[in-house]
Amino acid sequence: MPWPEALREGGPALPGVGGVGLGALHLSSTRRPAEADAIAVLHRALALGVTLIDTADSYGRDDSEQHENERLIHRALQSYPGDTSGVTVATKGGMVRPGGAWVVNAEPEHLRRAIRGSFEALGGQKPIDLWQLHAVDPRHPLEACLAVAREAVDQGWVRHIGLSNVSLPLLQRARRVVPVVSVQNELNPWQRASVFNNVIACCEDEGLAFLAWSPLGGPGRVKELEALPGLRELAGARGVSVHRFALAWVRTVSPCVVPIPGVSRLSTLEDALGAATLDLTPEELRRMESLLPHRRRVL
Repeated sequence: MPWPEALREGGPALPGVGGVGLGALHLSSTRRPAEADAIAVLHRALALGVTLIDTADSYGRDDSEQHENERLIHRALQSYPGDTSGVTVATKGGMVRPGGAWVVNAEPEHLRRAIRGSFEALGGQKPIDLWQLHAVDPRHPLEACLAVAREAVDQGWVRHIGLSNVSLPLLQRARRVVPVVSVQNELNPWQRASVFNNVIACCEDEGLAFLAWSPLGGPGRVKELEALPGLRELAGARGVSVHRFALAWVRTVSPCVVPIPGVSRLSTLEDALGAATLDLTPEELRRMESLLPHRRRVL
């Protein structure tokens, strides 16, 4: 499933991407693969048609590895023998990793340094395709944080601006400050706040992309997903894994949704990307909806 029409090549925002992107966090996490294996995953993803890779300046073990994931992606793109001109690299700033924890820090001066660091880590030769505010920091006005992103666009460091982990009121507030082309929020069978609070509806109506992070619920939910009553039967009837079926379901939530599963192994990569061409029937969607937990968590 492509990006919304307004975000395709020639439109006002981003180039088109494939129906499933690649979340690169696990390529630099504590249980990361060897660098050669990580680059092999990225190269295989590109060969299979992935045109969206999502990263962040904070993707590493801790603050000592700031920008490491971005540098890894740049090395992979530089060494890939094929054409990478159509690949969108989306990064984020506004989180730090003291001692390996996740802490919000969107202080404007920190963001300035972080954006410049991301620009350099990704090669420093062209603007960052998409820079996203990783999280809203209640200690600093959203307007001041986004002013930094707008400055980075003016300086040629950033091409497009997005938001991550935002509610509808915050999205609407941000759009009064800068052009926003995307939202990256959690979306999976257990977390559908962006459906219930109309963030996805807004993205669809306004031509924004919605990047679904943790589309399988994260490592702690994998076994729960596999044990979800009835899901194995649905997936088995199509001859696919429950993971591929669930990712295909995430794609159906809206035409603007692009799942970005975190992948670190070739075996799981190919299974995840198969969801891009798995179109579910109305009956399968009805049955899937009946299986989903109905807790309404909201941002």
